[in-house]
Amino acid sequence: MIKKVAVDTSPLISGHKVRGIGVNTRELISAFEKLPKSDFVFGKNKIKVKAVDFSSFDLSNFDLVHYQYFHPFFKTLPLSKPADKVVLTIHDLIPLVYPSHYPPGVRGRLNFKFQKSRLSDVDRIVTISETSKKDIVRFLSYPQGKIDVIYLAPRDIFKRLAAGSWQLEVAKRYDLPDKFVLYVGDINYNKNISTLVEACDRLDLTLVIVGKQALEIDNLHQKKNLAGPMDWVRFLFGKSHPEVSHLKNLSKIISKSKKVVRLGFVPDNDLVAIYNLATLYVQPSFYEGFGLPLLEAMSCGTPVLASDIGAHREIASDAALFFDPYSVSDLKEKLNEIISQKDLRKRLVEKGLKRVKDFSWLKTARETLKVYEKILF
Repeated sequence: MIKKVAVDTSPLISGHKVRGIGVNTRELISAFEKLPKSDFVFGKNKIKVKAVDFSSFDLSNFDLVHYQYFHPFFKTLPLSKPADKVVLTIHDLIPLVYPSHYPPGVRGRLNFKFQKSRLSDVDRIVTISETSKKDIVRFLSYPQGKIDVIYLAPRDIFKRLAAGSWQLEVAKRYDLPDKFVLYVGDINYNKNISTLVEACDRLDLTLVIVGKQALEIDNLHQKKNLAGPMDWVRFLFGKSHPEVSHLKNLSKIISKSKKVVRLGFVPDNDLVAIYNLATLYVQPSFYEGFGLPLLEAMSCGTPVLASDIGAHREIASDAALFFDPYSVSDLKEKLNEIISQKDLRKRLVEKGLKRVKDFSWLKTARETLKVYEKILF
């Protein structure tokens, strides 16, 4: 028996295409294409996977459809069940974890009721960590036994580079110092960037931030390039929204610091070199659903310092040094430990390179196929 599966590609043609959800969707589809045909055969049964833009495609001929994106305050699920079986990937529920910081408004509350009601048509949920799984049970009242945890993975491009002219060229182009702390990602409230800025200031360390949001922060509330949910929030609520207030305050903190270098978006090849050049990578978040930059840094042989939260412990295991995200002093102390102790840096690099071997997109794709098999046959 052959069963047809459709995987949603709409994140690849929306504002999410260069964000985490778009990258993850692209890598999953690519991994499906790389798997041997035998991985799609289950006894006498077979699964055929097709990448489809759900926003403009008739899904009635598929046995199973896999949605790649969910937001509690926006309508991302259909009015009716589009196929016999439905799988949904939920990365995290940050807006529900911090309700006072991400107020939904009247429209958002109505959308949340709709989204939650449509989960009755979802046969299984895939999520990216045990941390996110607990939140799905807590906030969405979805049965724990119908949730599968499947880890993400760093892309193959992230790897340790031999010292050479390419790294020197990148360092010169971005005017990077010999010693610097690196952070890659957005700068929303949960990312806790102000604590990282203050700790680096106290140690007179250069902090390099990669990501377009940090470069646009000074006029963020004015932009109309709506790349993701938080951009829509800014547009709909304007300056009165708590997230906008947070970003404005963070803009002042960054502007006062003489040690912050904001690079904005950088091409992948440059980013790999920057990871390799960094003295260490820091992820200071109050909350994460996963923490993919941790694995990217480890893949590049960069020591990792991470906030002591559930997802980071789960993903990094013993391959990172951890600190209290609510304590600037603890972060400062741990930063100093890594910078001043060569043996510690070496140990973190070795453990990191070993840890990332547990993650791959082929493994993610195979585990996703097992979810399909579970509900199709």
